[in-house]
Amino acid sequence: MNIDTSQALKTLQAMGNSFFRLLPHLVLALIVFLLFYFAAKGVRALVRRLNDRYRRHRNVGLVMGRLAQGIIILVGLLWALVIALPSFQPGQLVSLLGISSVAIGFAFRDILQNFLAGILLLLTEPFRIGDQIIVGGYEGTVEEIQTRATFIKTYDGRRVVIPNSELFTDSVLVNTAFETRRLEYDFGIGYGDDIAEAKRLMRETVDGIDSVLKTRRRKCFW
Repeated sequence: MNIDTSQALKTLQAMGNSFFRLLPHLVLALIVFLLFYFAAKGVRALVRRLNDRYRRHRNVGLVMGRLAQGIIILVGLLWALVIALPSFQPGQLVSLLGISSVAIGFAFRDILQNFLAGILLLLTEPFRIGDQIIVGGYEGTVEEIQTRATFIKTYDGRRVVIPNSELFTDSVLVNTAFETRRLEYDFGIGYGDDIAEAKRLMRETVDGIDSVLKTRRRKCFW
């Protein structure tokens, strides 16, 4: 059986010629995208530094920095696509997203919900990075607030990743929201022990802690 490979060779040759014609465009598109990517990271860091210097709320800097980074990367991606594919028009991508927006919304509903909840948490600041919180049976220090989830470090050195939608809809106890707070501990003593001596020892112990408020109220349960 004779097999005519001439047509296959012509097709491969045409594909190779097309690739080599597009290769300079692809290289330039990659360089442009990398420039935008690193510029976006620099802008994000600059926004955060400016916010930390002139503002009191750190979370606002996180939001503005991430939004600026996302917008710059998106512009760089569109520019790189236009360079790599001269026939590509940004309007085509917009129309495609408009057609498939319903399907994307259903497929990424949880992701979008966590993203929007993360933005609202960063803007409203019910808690900040470094605060000690209790949520869903977990207690620890807030390490990072991302647009999808919040990372907390428990007191025994473990990391808990909590979706932002849960933090936005559930109750969250912020232990460090105020400068001073009351702590309660239960101590047991034997029936034959001296209660007055136990009170004295507990007072001396509490007074020896620098972070304890020294002002005592008139009504004391000692």
